[in-house]
Amino acid sequence: MIVVFDAQCLLCDGWVKFLLRHDRRQVLRYAPIQGETGQALPGKAGLRVEGLETLLLVDGDRVWQHTGTILRVLHALGWPWKLAWVAWLVPAPLRDSLYRWLARNRYRWFGRSDTCLMPQESFRHRFLP
Repeated sequence: MIVVFDAQCLLCDGWVKFLLRHDRRQVLRYAPIQGETGQALPGKAGLRVEGLETLLLVDGDRVWQHTGTILRVLHALGWPWKLAWVAWLVPAPLRDSLYRWLARNRYRWFGRSDTCLMPQESFRHRFLP
């Protein structure tokens, strides 16, 4: 499973750091949207990279975005994070509209870095170019 994220977004940076800490089984890999892999994967899913304001989760031929990504990633972390599945009870249009509102404002509220996330040496093998 590959998480495609905006490595210049400080909110996304915090999310990836959270995932690295809690993914004890190391099932997730990471591809910054600014990198080669991160640029290629959205196109394979029929999405434009320019203006992409979502995390993506790529698992083989399947791609999820918006809250689908968050809920599937939390499920992959195991307990107690699997409990987030209860959010599936909230209709997707409502969940995803809230997600898109947050994504549009992420730089203003959380900040932006001019450089991409540099993972600790112990996590580098989980990041794709």
